[in-house]
Formats: sequence, C-alpha cells, structure tokens
Amino acid sequence: MSRTSEYIADGIHEECGVFGAYDFDGGEVASSIYYGLFALQHRGQESAGIAVCDTNGPKGIVKSCKGMGLVNEVFTQESLASLPGDIGVGHVRYSTAGASNLSNTQPLVLNYVKGTLGLAHNGNLVNALKLREELAYTGAIFQTTIDSEVIAYLIARERLKVGNVESAVKNAMGKIKGAYSLIVMSPRKLIGARDPFGFRPLILGKRGNTYFFASETCALDAVDAEYVRDVLPGEVVSITRDGILSDTSLCQKEHARCIFEYIYFARPDSRLDGVSVYQSRIMAGRILAQEHPADADLVVGVPDSGNVAAMGFAQETGIPYGVAFVKNNYVGRTFIKPKQSMRESSVRIKLNALREVVAGKRVVMVDDSIVRGTTSARIVNMLREAGARQVHVRISSPPFLHPCYFGTDVPNEEQLIAHSHGVDEVCKMIGADSLGYLPAGRLHELLGGITEGDCYGYCRACFTGDYPVEPPTEDIRGIM
Repeated sequence: MSRTSEYIADGIHEECGVFGAYDFDGGEVASSIYYGLFALQHRGQESAGIAVCDTNGPKGIVKSCKGMGLVNEVFTQESLASLPGDIGVGHVRYSTAGASNLSNTQPLVLNYVKGTLGLAHNGNLVNALKLREELAYTGAIFQTTIDSEVIAYLIARERLKVGNVESAVKNAMGKIKGAYSLIVMSPRKLIGARDPFGFRPLILGKRGNTYFFASETCALDAVDAEYVRDVLPGEVVSITRDGILSDTSLCQKEHARCIFEYIYFARPDSRLDGVSVYQSRIMAGRILAQEHPADADLVVGVPDSGNVAAMGFAQETGIPYGVAFVKNNYVGRTFIKPKQSMRESSVRIKLNALREVVAGKRVVMVDDSIVRGTTSARIVNMLREAGARQVHVRISSPPFLHPCYFGTDVPNEEQLIAHSHGVDEVCKMIGADSLGYLPAGRLHELLGGITEGDCYGYCRACFTGDYPVEPPTEDIRGIM
C-alpha cells in the first residue's frame, strides 16, 4: 500500500528516496536525477526536489526546484532546463518526522560562511530533538521542522573546524544517532554517507564518466548506469575531481539493515547490500507456505508488494497463482478524502477484485503486513463479494507489535491491531477463514547469508522490540 492511498488505506510508508549525480565531463545532470527520482517514486509521494551546481562556474551558486506532489507533477521540461549543472542531488519525500508542507521539501540548500551545501536525507534521527534544542540555544534559526535540517546545520558548523566537507560530514555523524543515508553536494564534491548500522540503503553507480548515488539499484537502471557497489554502513564516500575517496573509520561490525526494505519498501527489481529483493519475497512466500499451508484453489497477492510473495507461496505448494486485483495506478497525492459514509467502499478506488478469477474459489490472499486491520478487512470483504468461497490470509511479515523510529511510520502500540489482539482475534476481525504470519525467527532467511544468531545483521525491532539503537524517551515523530 503506497502513500498515494493514504486517505483510503492504513498501510505503513517509507520516508524518502535520494539520488545524486556528478558528471566529470561537465554534462548537465538534472534530467538524469529526474529519471532516478521517477524510479524511486514508490519511496515517497508527498514532495520532490532537485538542486544542482556547476562545478566550473562561480562557487556558491545552487539552483533548485522543489514542490509538493509526484515527480512528474513537480517538474516540467522548462523547470529541468532551468537547472544547469554537472553536479546535483534529488529527493522524494514522505514524512515520518516533520509536517507535510513546502518548507519541509528537500534537498535542503544551506548558505553559510564556507559556501553552500545541498543535502538529501533518508531516515530518522532518534536524538534530533535534543540536537535541535542545543543548536537553537547557540543561535541556529531553523526554517523547517525536519531532522534533516539538524544534520545540515551540524555539517556546516563542523566545516568551520576542519579542512574539507567530507571531514565535516564524518564529524557530524559522530553526533547524530539513528537512521540516515545522506547525499551532500558541495560546489565541487558529491558525498554519500550511511549510518554505522546501515538502516537505510545507499548505492554507488557509474555511467561513463558520470557517478551516481541512489537509494536503490532500480534508479541506476533507470539512467542506464551500472552498479558499482553499496556504500558500507558507516562509510563516507567522496566523489571529487581527484577520484573517489572512501573513509571507513566509522564502520562497525554490528549492522541493522531494515528488514522491511526487503518485505515491502524496495522495488522487487532492486538489489540491496547484495541481496535480491525479488528473491527475498519469493522466500517469504515459501516460508509462509511451509509454516501456514492452506487447502485452496488459488493464490493471489495484494498489489504490489504482496504479488511476489504470493508467487513464492504458489511455487512451494503447487497451488495455481492468479491475478485477482486490478490496481488503479493513477491515484495521486491530491486524491480527495472520501466522506465517512463512503469509507467502506473507498478502497475500491485503489483496488478492485476480478470476479471471474475468484468466484467459487478457495483463495489464499498474500499481503505484506497488517497495521490497524481496517484495509485488510475491506480487501477480504471485497474478495467475498466477488464470490470467493474462502479467504485465507497470509502475511509476509511477523505481526507489528512496536513502533519504528528509524524512517518507517509504524505507529504506536495502541494503533497496532496485533499488539492487543492475538492471531485468532485478528483473523476474526478482518473476516478471514484463517490467518498466518511469517515467523520472526525465520526473517533471517530472507537475507541469505545472515544467521539467526547475528541479531544486528538486520533490524526487526517493529516485530520484537529489540532496538539496535536506544529509542527516544518520547515519540518525536510528528513533533518536529
């Protein structure tokens, strides 16, 4: 379930996607960033932005275009033509911390005594409120309510103490805690950095003499670039005229990649940290079939992230896989919230069931998660109205029991249906004939080489409450 259906669904959402480019031949990069962001649109649909600089021109001149809406709503041919520059950074956003408004759009562009910085951030800081207060008491004036501005201020202040911007980024990383994949643009450099736990992905790519940073490999494919490697957790990678420099002094053995990147967030055609998202979801479906088999005639997935897991379930069981839903891909962020009287039927604006496929069938319905349960209940009911004799729900993640503070808007416990209701109760509440979740103890199988004993190989705190970074004492999501 995507952010585009926020008014008719109760699914979880990712915070954003980042993309950067540096053309050593001096070519303009705005159009490449546009297509990279287009490929990352699934990671955020509230706002989009691009900031560029000409490394051969006067220092300190950054041109940007930002706006609310989808990538193709924010940018036009004319606006892209107004962004000349051979180095740039782009961002698509969905807010988990900070309000949804124009002032909070990224990339952030900061003018300071050493010049300019452009910054795009994916993730959430757990100590942002404390750092923000400290900066405010030393004279900082904030223009946004997002934690990304805290990072930008810290980098700018550290730059006054050190000789280059990459050192400033590293020093700032020593002060911030939580999840962050960053792309920082200075007038002559493009820098990618990832938090030491590696919560959020960041990838390095290349096309000719142009280098890219991206949240996912699918964005590299969109600009015909080749994958070079993943930025390591804790690494700072600097792209300059002198080449590519790497600083791994903040790298550590303990990692906490977000498991939900593989279950839901990332596109299935992406590879993150060497792991195929498609194969992860196939494995999730196979595990579901092993743990929670069902006597059924058909296996279907809830678009989009449930489809591949449903294929895995079908492969493991031999039950035919079918397409039971037609998805409306044109429900944008401006979709008008339906009246309360329309609430029960509003999910049909996004999805509709194919009666010809499910009528008279015992159906296994595979989805990525259940949050509050209201949307799952509507989709189950939709299948029944289309004539399904039975609906067996299988979820390719464990039950959500705890909130996430690292860039995923998993809500507080009281809003999570599984926190206060057992599996049988949830099954009854959503109207299913049976319900099965992916066991938390088998999550590691989605990532191949990770072993169950490697508790920090990936983050599963939203399922277990075992946070790799101490969570904030108060829930700051939505406060900043």
